[in-house]
Amino acid sequence: MTTTNRAPAEPSTVPPPTQHPPPGAPPPTAPYRVGRVRAVARVLAVVACVPYVGLKLAWLAGSRAGIPDGSPLLDGGVVLAVGNAATVLMVGCVVALALLLTRPWGLRVPACLLVVPMWVASGLLLPVMTAFPLQMTVRLLGGDGGQASGGAGDPFLEPWVFGVVYGGFIVQGLALGTLFALYARERWGHLWQGRLRDLPRTPSSPVLRVAAVAAALVALAPGLAHLFWAAGSTAGLDEGRVAGRTSDFHVLEAVNALFVAAAVTGVLLLAFRREGRLPLRVPLVLVWAGSAQVACWGGWLSLAALVGAGDVADRPTTAMVLIYAGQMLVGTLIALPVAHLLAERAAASETFGRRA
Repeated sequence: MTTTNRAPAEPSTVPPPTQHPPPGAPPPTAPYRVGRVRAVARVLAVVACVPYVGLKLAWLAGSRAGIPDGSPLLDGGVVLAVGNAATVLMVGCVVALALLLTRPWGLRVPACLLVVPMWVASGLLLPVMTAFPLQMTVRLLGGDGGQASGGAGDPFLEPWVFGVVYGGFIVQGLALGTLFALYARERWGHLWQGRLRDLPRTPSSPVLRVAAVAAALVALAPGLAHLFWAAGSTAGLDEGRVAGRTSDFHVLEAVNALFVAAAVTGVLLLAFRREGRLPLRVPLVLVWAGSAQVACWGGWLSLAALVGAGDVADRPTTAMVLIYAGQMLVGTLIALPVAHLLAERAAASETFGRRA
């Protein structure tokens, strides 16, 4: 009986088949680092709140700093006091967001508890961040926007107040925007990687298309209204705004029309994906900025119309109230289905992560 000496079998050098992540799969997690940019942005966001909060607290204490004689603010009473207290709380939310976006525990906060306040903050700060610098530029070029009024020629606030308050809002917006961009890239950056053609067709795709078409149709009313008002039309405006129009008014209305167009463009791109090579982040940014400004600014103006006091000539007309309501509807029609689209994409990436 003979035996044959055989060398032991070598382990296979052929690697097992790899499973490539689909577009939208989360990247490997990395240790959390604050970094210099986040630290500076956090400080700027908090410090930028001080002038606004200081003025509001001074007014609540009875001060008339920045309020000229004859201003409607002097007759605001309890409604104005409640409004000032509410806006102080809103600024407190800015401080809370700045902390949440720069702490490790902030990555464990449920998405809705962060995204919704940040979306509202974006909607309220973006009009100031875009319109105010443009208004200042138009003034330098000869515009009449320096004639601040509160309607029908009545003084509202001293000019320096607008510079201090709006300057602080711009710094807040830039700082919060930087913090949120860094946070979102770290937590959800995988959701907007790739191009439009990488988005899979899902059962909710028809819903997104219907919502996009509905939003585009509803947006015609507020979009055209703001565009006509920017061009000089007075149709639907109250007497106070007609009498007190300056270059600032026209610039703001043009900016409002631009945000409506941005929101509709973004959601139509996501729904129909005609430009497949376009980076996915482009329509998502348009939807975020456009829907936030349209919905939240429309809501803010609607609230001001409901609680506003003063001369009847300065109160918003029925047409203006309907335009503001239309804005809120457009922003909601756009934001909700896109949020659902991203939630589906996140769920798909989590499913892949469990299988890998």
